Amino acid sequence: MAGDDTEELLEAMEIRELLIRLREEHRDLDEAIHQMAANPFCDQLRLRRMKKRKLVLKDEISKLKSKLIPDMDA
Repeated sequence: MAGDDTEELLEAMEIRELLIRLREEHRDLDEAIHQMAANPFCDQLRLRRMKKRKLVLKDEISKLKSKLIPDMDA
């Protein structure tokens, strides 16, 4: 039993570390998107790709956050 708890704790720590990195990338992208969008001559294709990446990050963050929520069945 103790081994299972340790593994779960390590997994939760890894998830939290990954969440920190993903949130940081999401914030950086948000800032870059705002700066690019302010320029009327910006590369629209690049801007769309950045927005798409930001949405992917948001989904990944949501999935990881849900993994940290304890199961009610346990």
